[in-house]
Parts: sequence; C-alpha cells; structure tokens
Amino acid sequence: MVQIFKGLQERFQTEIQTVNKQFPCEPFIFLEPTLRLEYCEALAMLREAGVGMGDEDNLGTPNEKLLGHLVKEKSNSYDMFMRGEEILSGAQRIHDPQLRTERALHHGIDLEKIKAYMDSFHFGAPPHAGGGIGLERVTMLFLGLHNVRQTSMFPRDPKQLTP
Repeated sequence: MVQIFKGLQERFQTEIQTVNKQFPCEPFIFLEPTLRLEYCEALAMLREAGVGMGDEDNLGTPNEKLLGHLVKEKSNSYDMFMRGEEILSGAQRIHDPQLRTERALHHGIDLEKIKAYMDSFHFGAPPHAGGGIGLERVTMLFLGLHNVRQTSMFPRDPKQLTP
C-alpha cells in the first residue's frame, strides 16, 4: 500500500489537485515504514479509552472506528487504516470443522441455517487466511472525499440499483 500511495503522489499530483479543488481536504499522510499494532495492544488502547472488551471479542464497527482514531493519534496501524478508518481486515480463518461448530454453538448460531457453509469444512478446508480491500474506499480516503459513491463509476444504493 505504501508503494501505491507513493506512486500516486509522485505520478498523479495534477489529478489529485484537480479533485482537491472540488473536494478540499488535507493531504493523505502515511508512515514509512508502516508500524504494527498487535491485537492485544489494540484491546489495551480501547480499554484505556473506556471500552469494555473481552480478550476474544470481535471488534464491531464503532470500536474499529474508535480504534482507528486512537491509532491515528498514536501513528500506529493490522487491520489497515487510512485517515483513521479501516480499509482492510485480515486474519487466519478457522478451518477445523469441530472447532468451527463449537464456536458457532458458543455464539448461539443455529447450525441448520449455516449447514451448507459448515458442510464445506467437513469436505476439507486447508489452513487459510485472507483479507479484503475496497479500492473505491481507499480512493475515497486517499482523496479525502466524504462518500464512497464519489469514487464509483456506477454507484449503488437502495434507490439506485442500475447505472
């Protein structure tokens, strides 16, 4: 990501300035090298800010945004954040069907409702991990825009489903 941001700033200043004339914002600043924040450190930061979270709790959207702002203040960042908002989240997935079943039951999930999904792990799933990134969201944050629809060729919402 750092190389992409450097390339954009080096090669596309004219385009960035053109967008900035219509949608003024502060320039996007990134750290080089990128700093890392371990999950336990993230929990400690949130707890210090008054958020009550268990050691294995998943970060919900409000806590992710709060963490993003805390990270931005301290200049640290995996999950990846831009301008204090998450752009990428990645983790190793549970591939063991027995453990996956135990975790689903622990969280009160009806196994019948996710049967097809769970069956795929019984057929065999290797250890795997992943992350997803929305380039329109990255573009929105890089340019300091306020809505992802401003970066989409064909924006969609409940009232506009076709171009």
